[in-house]
Amino acid sequence: MEENGNMKSAIDDFVESLEKERQSNKLIEDNSSKKSYKKSGGFYEIASKLKKIMEMTCIGQEIKIEIDESNYLISIHGKDLSVLIGKDGKVIDAIEKIINLIGKRKKLIKKRVFIDIENYRKDNLKKIEKVAIKMAKKAVNERKKITLKPMPSYERKIVHNMLAKIKEVKTQSRFNEPNRRVVIYPVKQNNN
Repeated sequence: MEENGNMKSAIDDFVESLEKERQSNKLIEDNSSKKSYKKSGGFYEIASKLKKIMEMTCIGQEIKIEIDESNYLISIHGKDLSVLIGKDGKVIDAIEKIINLIGKRKKLIKKRVFIDIENYRKDNLKKIEKVAIKMAKKAVNERKKITLKPMPSYERKIVHNMLAKIKEVKTQSRFNEPNRRVVIYPVKQNNN
């Protein structure tokens, strides 16, 4: 609980500094990057800022960035970037939130940018899909509701969309953040 409070405080402080920067009309420029990402506007500028943040966080490591503009995805690769992922992806979630705040505050982006580090999100989504299908089958076989662990909204959305294809179950997000989770209900439940 304290970790979430500290993260919220850090994000609030960062947003406040962005607001002060905007009011003073000073922009943080990235002149250190050898490769320019400003090819087609704000999305590439966001990628450039993200690369700078990653290089400052992982001093001395070579950071490579791949850009998928059609999916608004920035993939980061390098050696031992686990510090940027954090336990259960909490650090990567915070980085993504900060990058999106920067993008929106500076009017660089209109839609959400997604960040993946060393394919963490891609691999994690495969695990989530397997667990969701397994738990949906369990809910149907045992005819009782199954509650999944808390997840960020984009993971819950994937579970809802995937299980919507299974006619024997329905899903609902329950509880408040940070404990918001998907509950899987079998269409036919035991009346015990």
